Amino acid sequence: MRILENIISDRGSKYAVSGGPCASEEEAKAFLKELCRRKKFAKATHNSWALLTGEGPLKNDDGEAGAGMVILRMLEREELRDHVVVVTRWFGGKHLGGDRFRHVQEAVRIYLEDLRAG
Repeated sequence: MRILENIISDRGSKYAVSGGPCASEEEAKAFLKELCRRKKFAKATHNSWALLTGEGPLKNDDGEAGAGMVILRMLEREELRDHVVVVTRWFGGKHLGGDRFRHVQEAVRIYLEDLRAG
């Protein structure tokens, strides 16, 4: 499990990104359960995720409408299969509007760069 914390801050909202090998929805749910064993992540406002498997794409917005699709599109572009990516947001009290999608994209980009760097 790779976790990059405090990667983006905007108007009080904070973001983290995590991920790891994963081949099914059951494994993705197990990954999230493991992530949420860390109290900080269990208390997050949103843990949005996506995964490309042999059976097809899977995503979950966790209340952050559209975030799962943003993650999924980036995984498709990178052709990253059997690897779940989770973008976590702690809401800071101010609505971010469309900027929240930019932050989700940036979080995934940071994760993918870190993954490539090893």
